[in-house]
Amino acid sequence: MSAPAAAALTPVLVRLKLSLLRNGLRQSGGRRTAYIASAVVALLFAALQLVGLIALRGFDHVDSLAVLLVTVLGLGWAVMPLFFPGGDETLDPTRLVMLPLRPRPLVRALLVASLVGIGPLFTLCLLAGCVIAVAHGGAAFAVGVLAVPLALLVCVALARAVAAANVRLLTSRKGRDLAVLSGLVIAVGAQLVNFGVQRPGSSGLEQLEPAAAVLRWLPPASAIGAVHSAGEGSYGVALAQLALSAAALAVLLVLWSRSLTRLMTSPDGSTLQAAGDTVARDRTPGGLAGLLPPGRTGTAVERSLRYVLRDPKTKAAWVTSLAIGLIVPLFNAWQGTGSVYLACFAAGMLGVQMYNQFGQDTSAFWMVAMTISSTRDAYVELRARALALLLITLPYATLVTVLTAAVLGDWARLPEALGLSFALLGAMLATGAWASARFPYSIPQEGYKNVAPGQAGPAWISLVGGMVVAAALCVPVIALTVWVNVGEGGEQWRWLLLPAGTAYGAALTLLGLRPAAPRTAGRLPEILTAVSKG
Repeated sequence: MSAPAAAALTPVLVRLKLSLLRNGLRQSGGRRTAYIASAVVALLFAALQLVGLIALRGFDHVDSLAVLLVTVLGLGWAVMPLFFPGGDETLDPTRLVMLPLRPRPLVRALLVASLVGIGPLFTLCLLAGCVIAVAHGGAAFAVGVLAVPLALLVCVALARAVAAANVRLLTSRKGRDLAVLSGLVIAVGAQLVNFGVQRPGSSGLEQLEPAAAVLRWLPPASAIGAVHSAGEGSYGVALAQLALSAAALAVLLVLWSRSLTRLMTSPDGSTLQAAGDTVARDRTPGGLAGLLPPGRTGTAVERSLRYVLRDPKTKAAWVTSLAIGLIVPLFNAWQGTGSVYLACFAAGMLGVQMYNQFGQDTSAFWMVAMTISSTRDAYVELRARALALLLITLPYATLVTVLTAAVLGDWARLPEALGLSFALLGAMLATGAWASARFPYSIPQEGYKNVAPGQAGPAWISLVGGMVVAAALCVPVIALTVWVNVGEGGEQWRWLLLPAGTAYGAALTLLGLRPAAPRTAGRLPEILTAVSKG
């Protein structure tokens, strides 16, 4: 492609981007309204951020806040293409494979076209506010004139490089699974932001300085760090930080160009070859299957664990429980407001996974139902599903409890907390097995809903009612814990709470599976009908 033709490619792709946006808005009034509303909200938020950052000008350690904001902004640009691949149709370069385009001119044109949109405008406002808040003196503002477009280009190039490197993933089933998990990332991130905001709010921006001291050397935040360094008179440091951002931009453009070259010149080997590799792996002896007991128990345990790894909704529920169950007790302990008993939250979050066991099978439950011909078959099936859950929950609950005790330095109450966690887990396994048979409901495979329309009632009864009963079943262990801590001479018996809680939880699990098994065997048609809806 000649130089004039390469130069003409940029306005063509910019017009293409505008045409895609305009035609998308013409499809329906609802889509147009949603886009306009989201644009207004985003721009209003950007304006408020700009005004807020300008108002912070002159405050101590505002540079640390600006560096952290730009770091989070860059991280958002990196992960958003993975979680929302359908938000921008131009993120998929395979649409241009059949055109006679060279990678370097295409990268340049796509980079300019990527600057069209609400996201780049929002980023520009935030970067400008950070520069105004941090800059002091003519040299700092001069560096800021270079820093803003440089940081913006790093963000956009990062998003494009990540999207190009993972375009096969984004257009595959795994990509759709990843999109389902996007809500999870936002929820967990909100918890982290919540805990992070509470602490600076109580002790000022000074405690952000240690993290900012490291992040101001990482692009794109290094561009904002250069503005602060120039304002302090450290021109060599400012030049080095600007050079880091420029080098990062160059590396990202090279990686992006290589990804485009690979996509446009190599065949897609993600179908038959990948399927053959999967079959080969499944047929390989050993692994988890070799460690499980033979017969129905081992088969059911392996099936349940495969659901956790492969089914998008099951995977999202498990990862959410694992993340929140760790964040809540540990972050409260770090803030000095927690208790070692709060580690029971981890066991409770995972114990919820026992509820609606058959719903996660959806319509495939008929294959399991065909193998259940007696109460004994139902008992073994439920016992195996509980065992699969315990394989993850027991070590996880132990780890969270030990970490919480370590952060608080409260090792004396570790046996009590572990005993309570194991008792609560046993109670939830017992009530979950019964609720799975009595109140089954369907989990839609598409979208973000976890309950099929018309089944909200059974779902609420199963979860809320089951957890209330589980809490009531733990009253004996709770009373014993209170006596150990309040009663005279009870401290010497603390160590007994661990074996007592473990034995009590195991007994509750076995006793809960007994009545759940005949109900499961007797209600197979109703369960199959309920879990197959939606």
